[in-house]
Amino acid sequence: MALVNLNAALANVAEFFLPKIVASVNDHYVKVVKIKGDDVPWHNHDDSDELFYVLKGSLVMEVRGKRPLTLKEDDIFVIKKGVYHRVSAVKECHIILIEGKATLHTGMEVSAITRSIREQL
Repeated sequence: MALVNLNAALANVAEFFLPKIVASVNDHYVKVVKIKGDDVPWHNHDDSDELFYVLKGSLVMEVRGKRPLTLKEDDIFVIKKGVYHRVSAVKECHIILIEGKATLHTGMEVSAITRSIREQL
């Protein structure tokens, strides 16, 4: 077992949109990330669902073909694999992500915020 303090983990996140892996559960990573702005491109993940849990602030979740949804502190939202989505935040927002270990950060869309698993360690 491993103990993770989420506040300490988030204090070590130096830039927005850079997820940091804090734990692994079977074939999934648990990540913390700070979001501010709208730099996340539309993307999907063909290999795994993705869980978003808002720790602090609010997160705008956009799912292609649907109205945007605002997630607030303590809200959880699951994006099913294959569904195009993007997130943004007007003010700094802290979230937990749970996604498959093989899941690419921004799917097949490469952008300025795309990070490898190595960069997320």
